[in-house]
Amino acid sequence: MRPAWTSFIFSLAYLGLGLAWVLGAHPPGAADLYFAWLLAIAVAGVFIRGVANQVTLARAYLAAPALAYSLSPGHLGPLAVVLAIAGLTDLVDGTIARRFGSYSALGGGLDPVVDGVLLGAVAVGLVASGVIPLWLAVVIVLRYLLPAIGGLVLISLHRRPELRHTLSGQISTALIIVLIGGICLFRFFNQDTSNVVTGAEIVIPIATLATFVHLAWVARKPSRAAAAPEAG
Repeated sequence: MRPAWTSFIFSLAYLGLGLAWVLGAHPPGAADLYFAWLLAIAVAGVFIRGVANQVTLARAYLAAPALAYSLSPGHLGPLAVVLAIAGLTDLVDGTIARRFGSYSALGGGLDPVVDGVLLGAVAVGLVASGVIPLWLAVVIVLRYLLPAIGGLVLISLHRRPELRHTLSGQISTALIIVLIGGICLFRFFNQDTSNVVTGAEIVIPIATLATFVHLAWVARKPSRAAAAPEAG
């Protein structure tokens, strides 16, 4: 895969914004690790073609501030802002792909991967800071890890997964972002979070289960490549 000039420009812009965040916001944690993460994503991003895919990749960059702020209970307001931006990119990348007819297998596979990286980082950080229970973080991580493992298993069995968005996958991701972001906002404004946390403990597992059921159902159906699941 060869680098593209458009991708290079996006990587340079994202890297510049990331470095400005580290130097200007002085986030909690190790600045060197944030630099390393941002640089690694920027280098990989040079080889990812398509504007929609570059918008999707923004969520991988956002994993750095998401982890930094989730580990610090005093920074849950900025974390809610990061999640709001991530949710916006999740809407925009699909709109761009539909508008320009730029759907691709790469985009279908990239979307759940960056969602898993971002929300997995948030879940781990919020457990460490005592904001959400461990079991809920495990559900969030498994929501993205299990479909990835399933895809690898299918590939090992010489079945080619058909990577594209599913409605259940998009809804579950949106619900996780909204509910976790809501918990962060309530904590930031010193409001009682018990009802929001309870809602997250009910809705997120149900949405995750619905996604798994949908993926299992799709896996039974023949597709143009083979009987394989869509990307969640």
